[in-house]
Amino acid sequence: MAEDLLSGHEPTDYDASSIEVLEGLEPVRKRPGMYIGGTDERALHHLVAEVLDNSMDEAVAGHANRIEVELHEDYAVTIRDNGRGIPIDPHPKFPGKSALEVILCTLHAGGKFSGDAYETSGGLHGVGASVVNALSDSMVVQVARNKEVYEQRFSRGVPLGPVAKVGAAPNRRGTTVTFHADEQIFGSHRFKPARLLKMVRSKAYLFSGVEIRWKSAINDGETPTEATFHFPGGLSDYLTETLGSASTYADKPFAGTVEFREKFNAPGKVEWAINWTPSRDGFIQSYCNTVPTPEGGTHEAGFWAAILKGIRAYGELSNNKKAAQITRDDLITGGCALVSCFIREPEFVGQTKDRLATTEAQRLVEGAVRDHFDNWLAADTKSAGAILDFLVLRAEERLRRRQEKETQRKSATKKLRLPGKLVDCSSSTREGTELFIVEGDSAGGSAKMARDRKTQALLPLRGKILNVLGAASSKLGTNAEISDLTQALGVGLGTKFNVDDLRYDKIIIMTDADVDGAHIAALLMTFFFTQMRPMIDTGHLYLACPPLYRLTQGAKRLYVSDDTEKDLMMEKGLGGKGKIDVQRFKGLGEMDAKDLKETTMDPASRKLIRVTIDEDEPGETGDLVERLMGKKPELRFQYIQENARFVEELDV
Repeated sequence: MAEDLLSGHEPTDYDASSIEVLEGLEPVRKRPGMYIGGTDERALHHLVAEVLDNSMDEAVAGHANRIEVELHEDYAVTIRDNGRGIPIDPHPKFPGKSALEVILCTLHAGGKFSGDAYETSGGLHGVGASVVNALSDSMVVQVARNKEVYEQRFSRGVPLGPVAKVGAAPNRRGTTVTFHADEQIFGSHRFKPARLLKMVRSKAYLFSGVEIRWKSAINDGETPTEATFHFPGGLSDYLTETLGSASTYADKPFAGTVEFREKFNAPGKVEWAINWTPSRDGFIQSYCNTVPTPEGGTHEAGFWAAILKGIRAYGELSNNKKAAQITRDDLITGGCALVSCFIREPEFVGQTKDRLATTEAQRLVEGAVRDHFDNWLAADTKSAGAILDFLVLRAEERLRRRQEKETQRKSATKKLRLPGKLVDCSSSTREGTELFIVEGDSAGGSAKMARDRKTQALLPLRGKILNVLGAASSKLGTNAEISDLTQALGVGLGTKFNVDDLRYDKIIIMTDADVDGAHIAALLMTFFFTQMRPMIDTGHLYLACPPLYRLTQGAKRLYVSDDTEKDLMMEKGLGGKGKIDVQRFKGLGEMDAKDLKETTMDPASRKLIRVTIDEDEPGETGDLVERLMGKKPELRFQYIQENARFVEELDV
């Protein structure tokens, strides 16, 4: 058996006893959004990621070096690896079922909880394969193990028969999964070859020890129907290809790989590549255990901390006092970075794993990257000097803009005709300020008492804002609510909008957790999408997440956001004494200032959703906005017909 690449020792046995079971599969088809984040195209493609991650875990653990991904004519997908193969022996806790069936038909069943079967893995929750099974109208799993081929078939999460031996495999091993996404769940959405190819390619870059073969029977005219990806240079190759012919401040990127065991005696490793360019905006793409983390997290924070401390220290050594002014924002401007870490038992925010939350990752990544960055800067003084000069220039430009902004803001009340109902904050700078857009005066009253006067401003809106799609431009100019909103923000509409003129750092839509509140939020997002799009692109627009219920049991109090969470807590209890008292908030106006502050407004305890546009499919966002909010009711009716089956409860 191949040696474990990360641990440097022979792996423990991987058999049925490695598979742990925590609970059943029933909820997935009823509430797919809780497990894959929705039923849209993004969620559909996430199914492939879940199965591919399992094969990547085998590769990273040193048990596989080849993965094949195939898209068939009927839009079924096959993922094949040459790993150990899923165990097919009877499961110790379920003697009548094979481990294969338990893994594919039970939530939270897998070999990744205890850390014995995998030292690092991307599919940590143990729900990936079973969720794909539940949301597929057909799934066939073949396992080549012990020189035999075994097969089991499923439909919508239900086995169509037991595991059966279907042939001999003297020279083959591994797992092959073929699934067809259920149209009852995903409607007319179909897999896109280009999107799948991008996913496949990035996985090959993330682990240099794997070769991934791609094959597609769907020809979109752009994507190759066959390709093989193997990148011995890993992320350094990826960054060089991504930047193409763009000019860079360093001849070669700062890139490397460090095993955490070398410095911290901990399992796992980090790989990175970064360079700076004047030719394009900066970006960072981060991954944990080969899973993309588009919202970043602790590994990103550790990486930027290492780079920031390193460049400041180099500036000090070079007697460049202005280097102390450089911030993380300056690094990101023009800084093109890729970071991939492998850690044991990572904690992610949400099942779709968009953000890494493991605190230890920050320390491990920062410590591993920092020394190497110091050495790299000292060894290549030409590149180091060019990067330092560029970053100091960015810092000076940022400080100059901020100074201008502060001067503008101090005199803003004189220059701007601010709306009378705006409750402004006292801060003289934009940095750290927030504008809450609330519906009605009753919600505004509680929010006024709950806010931080220095940084949090309020703008109550009366009634529903104008639906700007299809409205005449003359209507936009004369609409009172839109006029108040643009004046409060300090910006113009459409082509006159300049994101630098924004008077607040965060714009937060705070509406009731009901149908009316959702409609107002949709109207506001449509307005910002069509008239102030750069505000969304630069990450200034957010949605507040007020709770629906407050549960009280004795001295214990808990806020929950939906009925599912409420029912779960009612069953489990809060850990207090006596009966659980349930308070439903029909609107923000019903919440007292203490409740509102704790759950929705205080940055230390609230949850915010950042409004973003899918970078891979920006055109689709516009199409969806047009269908839902445009003037053609037939498009809206068609969308409702296609998606009505996903609606389980109506809050009327």
